[in-house]
Amino acid sequence: MGTSVTDMIAHARARVRNLTVAEVSLALESGDVTLVDLREPGEVEREGHVPGAVLAPRGMLEFLADPASPYHRAEFDPAATTILYCASGGRSALAALALEELGYADVAHLDGGLAAWKDQGRPVTFQAPEGA
Repeated sequence: MGTSVTDMIAHARARVRNLTVAEVSLALESGDVTLVDLREPGEVEREGHVPGAVLAPRGMLEFLADPASPYHRAEFDPAATTILYCASGGRSALAALALEELGYADVAHLDGGLAAWKDQGRPVTFQAPEGA
């Protein structure tokens, strides 16, 4: 039998930078970071998203992030600091590894995801970001 998704997430978390809510908030205050919400549109609609986040469903991330892809979005820059988040941190840990494989130099994820963000009373919005 192969590995489990739980094992894959544990492996990813051991290899990528796991940021706390406070660390992500500080990075956002600096303004020199791309924050990416990997959740599906229905999740975003129900739960809201961190203000300023780029919405990119996990299934499309590599296509949106690869500058050589016809689906590439300008918000994605392999040289920029990129922080990913999802609902609880599993998808974002896996996605951080994927971006590293695409050549992204400074990638991290929000450990605990949107759930941790909201648990600490941080703001969410239900307004769609520009270009969404």
